Parts: sequence; C-alpha cells; structure tokens
Amino acid sequence: MEVILLERVANLGQMGEVVRVKDGFARNFLLPRGKALRATEENRTRFETMKVELEARNLELKGDAQKVAGKLNGQSFTVLRQAAEGGQLYGSVSPRDIAALASDKGFALSRGQIALNTPIKIIGLHKVPVTLHPEVEVTINVTVARNADEAQRIARGEDVTVLRAEAAEAEAEAERFFEPEAAEARQARETPEEEGAEPAEAEQKS
Repeated sequence: MEVILLERVANLGQMGEVVRVKDGFARNFLLPRGKALRATEENRTRFETMKVELEARNLELKGDAQKVAGKLNGQSFTVLRQAAEGGQLYGSVSPRDIAALASDKGFALSRGQIALNTPIKIIGLHKVPVTLHPEVEVTINVTVARNADEAQRIARGEDVTVLRAEAAEAEAEAERFFEPEAAEARQARETPEEEGAEPAEAEQKS
C-alpha cells in the first residue's frame, strides 16, 4: 500500500513523502495513529491543504519535546527486582515499568516512547532510548538491582555478580580455616559418588 506520511517516521521517510509499506503496517499502525493517509488522489489534494498546518504543529511539538529532552536526557532511574545469584531476573522490566518510573519523577511518558526492543531481564546498568518526538530522541539510565545498596554499587560501575562470587569464595575459605570439620563434611557431600567407587574396585581386584 502507498501512503502519504503526515510526520517523520523512522526508517521510512519525512513528512509529505509517499512511500510503499506493507498493508498490515499501514492498517494497524500508520493509519489509526494518524501518521499517514492512503495515497489516493483525494488525499494528495487534502494533504496540500493540511501541509502548512501540519508543519506548524510539528514545529510546536518538536519544540515541546526538545524542552523535555533537556531535562530528561541522562536521567537515572532505579528498579528493584528479585534475581538469581547470576543476576538473572525472576521477572523482567518492561517499557510500561520504565514509563511509570519516569512519571513518578514528573516526566509524562507513554510506554510507546520507550524504545526498548526486548524487556530487561538481568541486573545492571542499562541505557534505554526514549523517543519524545519523531525528530527528538534521548537516552536514560536504568539501574536494575536487588536492593538499594546494590543499586548504588552498580551506579559506581561495580560488577555485583563478580562481587557476589568473590564473597561466596571468601566465605568458603573462612569456613575451611575456622571450621575445618564443617568444610570437610560439605566437601564430602559435594564429591561425586563415582570418585569414591575406585578404592572399592581396587580392593576387589586384590
């Protein structure tokens, strides 16, 4: 289907351009959201009468978006979630979650403006693009952590998954030093049964 763009659409074209798109994309996205018109002779004429008004409206919206961009760009947001030792979240952080966080800080964003291709599923610092206007995009920082202390460490650039592994190793070392019997018992539990089968086999042969 050929359509006339009523605003700039990323990877497609500028306002006023006639482009060919898949029928489903036009019917489900471009047309219902007022981003385009079917490229009929009637609509071509209609666009020419609307053009000045559309350009004025676009400049107004772009100006508003740039004002918000100046305040939003580089902002940091923190999300606390439960996660496994390796950092994998038990759930995920979606565009809806991020939009809600931004709203809590006074930024009116919709989930459609959060340009996140897939939900966040691991702890850490994530750079998330936000489209405020077809010609205005900013990036925010979203820190996903298990608790506030971990969030602060991530913000400082620490790799908390490595720190947790080191802490577990240090704990095991301390156990071996101060409670050798407990450490030996745990090591025995962790030793595969096959390893203990060799001496018995040797006795049978002798």
